[in-house]
Amino acid sequence: MPTTTNPAATRHPMGPRFRIASIADVERIETEMPLDQRLGFTSTYDVLRWAAMAYGDAPAITHLSAGTAEETPRELGYAAFFEAVTRAANAFAGLGLGRSDAVAMLMPNLPETHIALWGAEAAGIAAPINPLLGIDQIVEIAEAADAKLILAPGPLPGLDLWEKAVAAAERLPGITAVIKVGGGPVDMAVHPKVKDWGALLTAAPADRPVGWSEPGPDDVCAYFHTGGTTGTPKLARHLHRNELYMGWILSRVIGMSPADCTLSGLPLFHVNAVHVTGLAPFMAGARVLLATPAGYRNPDLIRNFWKIVERYRVTTFSSVPTVLTALMQVPVAGADLSSLRFAVVGAAPLPLEVIRGFEGLTGIKLLEGYGLTEGTCASAVNPPYGEALAGSVGIRFPYQPMKTVILDADGKLARDAAVDEIGVLCLKGPNAISGYKQSRFDAGLFVGDGWISTGDLARIDDQGRIFLVGRAKDLIIRGGHNIDPQSIEEVLHAHPAVALAGAVGRPDAYAGEIPVAFVTLKPGAAASSDELVAWARDRVPERPAAPHEVIILAEMPVTAIGKIFKPTLRQLATDRVYAAELAALEGLAATVKTGPDDRLGTCAVVTLTLDDGTPVPEDDRPALVDRVEQILGRFPVPHRVVFG
Repeated sequence: MPTTTNPAATRHPMGPRFRIASIADVERIETEMPLDQRLGFTSTYDVLRWAAMAYGDAPAITHLSAGTAEETPRELGYAAFFEAVTRAANAFAGLGLGRSDAVAMLMPNLPETHIALWGAEAAGIAAPINPLLGIDQIVEIAEAADAKLILAPGPLPGLDLWEKAVAAAERLPGITAVIKVGGGPVDMAVHPKVKDWGALLTAAPADRPVGWSEPGPDDVCAYFHTGGTTGTPKLARHLHRNELYMGWILSRVIGMSPADCTLSGLPLFHVNAVHVTGLAPFMAGARVLLATPAGYRNPDLIRNFWKIVERYRVTTFSSVPTVLTALMQVPVAGADLSSLRFAVVGAAPLPLEVIRGFEGLTGIKLLEGYGLTEGTCASAVNPPYGEALAGSVGIRFPYQPMKTVILDADGKLARDAAVDEIGVLCLKGPNAISGYKQSRFDAGLFVGDGWISTGDLARIDDQGRIFLVGRAKDLIIRGGHNIDPQSIEEVLHAHPAVALAGAVGRPDAYAGEIPVAFVTLKPGAAASSDELVAWARDRVPERPAAPHEVIILAEMPVTAIGKIFKPTLRQLATDRVYAAELAALEGLAATVKTGPDDRLGTCAVVTLTLDDGTPVPEDDRPALVDRVEQILGRFPVPHRVVFG
């Protein structure tokens, strides 16, 4: 094991676990001791060194490959984990990685992913990338991160990550090596940049840093991309001090200890998995149960979830609303869930019906939290030892102020919001990033004196409890009247047949936008669109919020971590209304495809042919462009006509 004289390696630097029931407890913790006296680590590498010395051979990572309770798992103890991280850092440095260089990672949820991520943070910068993205976006992210190395599983049937990594390296001359983690054989003569992960680690020393010096708290440790699955991804710049605070405060607030087993099912390119079910339990000496390479996307994991909880005595897990909805369809079937203390849920507002249904089915307490990549990971949670108020995402963490503000028409700070007044939620403190890697995006990030604008609308009551009311950009603005889509979604989630619901604004020639909703139904359930429209109309809090249409989908578009992806819903809504309007064009067939546009932001592309599918004559085209403009020019979403 690497030797050290660092004081953090010889004393317990974590301090007590907090029992927080109210904002008064948060304020008491802050007045008792300054943060810098509570947290003595200098880097995430320093954390893992201390954990190796403190917890030795106790299990750090238990990996399930198939998602069953019966399989034999892979085990990695704390000491072996730290040695592997040191080997990885030495291997990366040996390939030329410097402190300001990044390792791009196209990895599923494997022990090797954790080893590579923390090794990259030790010797340079980790840049995990959503492996489900297309090659163009992968290249864009890797290039923006100044990636020098790229890591991916070797060739495997049904998995294209290796091909993506090689293609990215071919397009980016700055990438000097492609590191193959397992998988099938590769012709090194054809791919001279390829290096084998196993061989690199075997050759690298495990007992000391070689070719690199340990990072400090103010060094950049990671770039996490944010911004959804379309448009230019922003890279949130995480410092070691950001991640140290995040792991520490999560482990203290949630009350993690070596007795805990935390199930990890969210993807390791996302801050939730890396911190809530990664760094935080590592700092507490807990076991991380890494549940299959695909995580919650593996249907076998969902099907066997309660049996896995029983076998491994899982105490906590982190999830998102769509995962909870899926788990509610899995019978508990007598499984012993007594080990579970609670489940943490975030990433999107949690419908009240899901809370009631899940807690009623399982008896497990849900801790709804709030966070964002720009705040490292998490910023607030319903207090584990206090009353969780339905509809609230909890109270802020100690040492991390939060407030709501009123912005003027130019997006500048006008004033702080009053108690219970809706405003834009802002945060600052040890978890707030200093900016994006691409500084051009910083302009809309900060308001006032260094406060990060989350873009979320919220109110904070006199008890410090935070209530989200929607995304500023997700508001449905009907004739100047703001409608909270969550008020529609809550009503639809209360319908016994509805599994998921997402409400958006549909372009309207008169009101600008009118509300519509998209739903998926529970397995075996039945409901018609008309029935759901009537249900919602009778229950929404105000008449303007009644959805004009409820569209039933076979599958809801979601992001890689399970958030409902509303840009796709808005595009589908635009496609439907524009196609209906264009049905008036006699003798013509019109198809509409709405999507992102570099110049216009969003644009509906209208493709016209004759009814029989043949091209429109050239002489007729100018008049048809004008005719389409007359029809669609009344709507707020811009369009462009092409001829098929």
